[in-house]
Amino acid sequence: MKKRVKKHVPNAITCANLFSGCVGIVFAVQGDLISAAYAVFLAAIFDFFDGFAARVLQSFSGIGKDLDSLADVVSFGVLPSAILYQLFLQAPQLGSISQFLNFSGFLIAVFSMLRLAKFNNDTRQSDIFIGLPTPANAILIASFPMVIDQRPALAQYVLNPYGLAIFVIVMCALLVAELPLMSLKFKNKDFNKNIYRYLLLLFSAILILFFKFAAIPVIIFIYIALSIVQFKIANNNLISSPKKVG
Repeated sequence: MKKRVKKHVPNAITCANLFSGCVGIVFAVQGDLISAAYAVFLAAIFDFFDGFAARVLQSFSGIGKDLDSLADVVSFGVLPSAILYQLFLQAPQLGSISQFLNFSGFLIAVFSMLRLAKFNNDTRQSDIFIGLPTPANAILIASFPMVIDQRPALAQYVLNPYGLAIFVIVMCALLVAELPLMSLKFKNKDFNKNIYRYLLLLFSAILILFFKFAAIPVIIFIYIALSIVQFKIANNNLISSPKKVG
C-alpha cells in the first residue's frame, strides 16, 4: 500500500502543475495577467518538485515522463502564449498588421511543444539541456506583467509591438536551438563542479533582492551566458588536454 502511494506522489504533483496552468489560462483570458503570472511561477514550483519527488522516492515511469511533458505544454507553452496575446492587445495597434502580430505569441506554444518532444527523445539531455528549457522561457514571459505593474515607466518598452514580435522570434529559436545549457540539478557538493550554478544562484539572489521581478530577464540572460562560458571552457580543456599514449 505504502509503495503504491509513493508511486503516485510525483504524478500527483505533475497534475498540480497542469491544474495551475489551466487556472492561469483562465486568468490570462480574463485579462488578469498578474494572477496568470503567479500561476506560471506556481506551476514551475510544482514542476521542480515532481522531479525531485521522483528522485527521492525512486519512482520513475514512462507515464510520469509523458504526464510531465503534457503538463508543461499547457503551463509553459499555452499559458505564456496567452499572456503574450494579452500583452500584444495592450500594445499600440498597427492597423491590419496587428491582426497577425497579436496571434504570433502562440508560436511560443508551438515551439515549446517541439522543445519538449525533442527533450523526450534526446539522450544527450540527461545532465544538460539542449535549447532553453520551457519553464525558464515561461517565467521570463510571466515577468513582463510584473515588470509593468512594479515599474510603469518600463511599460512603453515592454508593450512595443515590434519588440514583442522580435522577442517571440528569438525565444522560439532559443527553445529549439542546439545550444547546451546547464541543468540546475546539484548531483554533488563539489564547489568546482558546481561553480557556475552557485554563481547563477548568487547573482539571482542579489538581483531579485534589489529589482524584484524586473530582474528575471537579466537572470535568464546570465543563465544563458554562464552556460555558454561553462561549455566553452569545458570544450577548450578537452581539446587542450594531452591524449594518453597506451
